[in-house]
Amino acid sequence: MPSKPVGEPTAPLSRVHPDGNLLAEFPVQLEQELCAPLLARPGLRIERIVSLGHASPDGFWYDQAGEEWVLLVAGAARLRFEGAPAMELGPGDHLLIPSHARHRVEWTDPGQPTVWLALHLDSPARTGATDASTADPRNVDDPTR
Repeated sequence: MPSKPVGEPTAPLSRVHPDGNLLAEFPVQLEQELCAPLLARPGLRIERIVSLGHASPDGFWYDQAGEEWVLLVAGAARLRFEGAPAMELGPGDHLLIPSHARHRVEWTDPGQPTVWLALHLDSPARTGATDASTADPRNVDDPTR
C-alpha cells in the first residue's frame, strides 16, 4: 500500500495520530503514562497506552467494573493479578481482564516505549448486552460451534 505524500489532506476520519499508526508520535520521555483515546462507542472504548518504565503505585490494584482486553504491541511489561504470580508480556501477547479482577502493572521497560492497545468493554449489566460466546452455553468450549 503506497503511503500518502506529506501534506496531503487527511480523509475526514477521527484519528488521534495523523498517520493512524499505533507506534508513532509519542514523546521520548514520559513523566506519566500516555493514554490516547482512539475510538469510543456505547459499551466500547479503545485506547493506546504508552508506558516508559511506569508501574502501578505501591499497594494500588486496578478493579474495573467492565472487562478490558489488552494487546502488548511493543516493549515489555510485567502484569500481576491478585493472588497469582506475575506474568511477563512481550509484543503480540494479549489477554482479557475480567470485570473486577484485581490487577496491577508491576513493571514496564524503562529503555523503550511499551505500547498497549486496550479495549474497555462496559459490563453487561450496564449495557444490557450479552457476550455471544457465553449467551448460549453450547458455545463454550465446543469445537463444533
